[in-house]
Amino acid sequence: MGTLTYEELKISTGLLLMSEKYLFSHWLNLFCQVTLGSCSAFLVLAAPTMTNFPVSKLLAETAISQDLEAASFFQQGVTRYNRQDLQGAEYAFRQALQRDPNLGAARNYLGNIFMGQNRLDVALQEFTEAIKVNPNFSEAYYNLGLVLHRQGEKDAAITAYRQSLVIDSTRVAALYNLGLLLYEQGNFEEAIAAYQKAVSLDGSNANAYLNLAIALQQQGQIEPAIAAYRQALQLNPKSASAYYNLGVTLYNQGELKKASGVLKRAHNEYRQQGNIEQAQKIEQLMQQIAQKSGQQQPQASQTATPSQSSDSTSNVVQTPEPQTANQSETPANPASTEPQSTSTSPGQ
Repeated sequence: MGTLTYEELKISTGLLLMSEKYLFSHWLNLFCQVTLGSCSAFLVLAAPTMTNFPVSKLLAETAISQDLEAASFFQQGVTRYNRQDLQGAEYAFRQALQRDPNLGAARNYLGNIFMGQNRLDVALQEFTEAIKVNPNFSEAYYNLGLVLHRQGEKDAAITAYRQSLVIDSTRVAALYNLGLLLYEQGNFEEAIAAYQKAVSLDGSNANAYLNLAIALQQQGQIEPAIAAYRQALQLNPKSASAYYNLGVTLYNQGELKKASGVLKRAHNEYRQQGNIEQAQKIEQLMQQIAQKSGQQQPQASQTATPSQSSDSTSNVVQTPEPQTANQSETPANPASTEPQSTSTSPGQ
């Protein structure tokens, strides 16, 4: 992404229809009256795992504010933020806001800082203020959704993710997390649509392909699900959960030889991860496959009882979980406990 100009930062208000503006403004007012007043009562389900902060592409000469002193403090904040001097960055952004209260980008940076510190209630307020200043700030809506997602406010998070996408339909992180919440609510068709758009925009997102496959399988679309699992594995050959789900899918389709080979890979990956319980579960399933295919006759002590057989196949599909904030070409933990964090510049 190149240098952002002041005009590029001011997203055209024409992106939203008046009815959409009114409805979301009404929602936001209610949200501010009800939710912000009870932030202290929220239970944080899990701590953020953000270790690498998003890198800003803003340069010092960017005209972020007509107030030169405010612009100078803002750029100092950006520089310190990128150096992970968060205390210095917070001070600089506060100074910038004292001189120009309409710096929504500064509010967004502050929200990112507080979110990384697990100060979710304060982060939520900063993102809300950023939206009040600039109702067309896609990333601030996304980050608001991320905080709400982490606080377990799923319906409100969906609303925020959707609004982010109304403004910028190419925001892959919002599509991913939206798909995640829609899946959790049992809305598989819309979850599939969200994941499909996510992978069409970013074909390197192995976790999006994995969750797409899971949602497709829930809808009985087996062949597309298998194709999506294979795509996930092509992007991330270390994904134990993708191997496991693909192996169980092939097993249920009667393709025992293929299933055995894939499950063996899953078994090896889970052992390398130290997940002995899942590795043992796969061993039981592989014994059943070997017995069915006549490749070996297990000893009496190894024979799976009906209850063991049921246990080894009952969790055919693993529920998709939010991926970590640190997304890489080969995700090490595609089934963690956190929503995906923003991968774009907080000042965008």
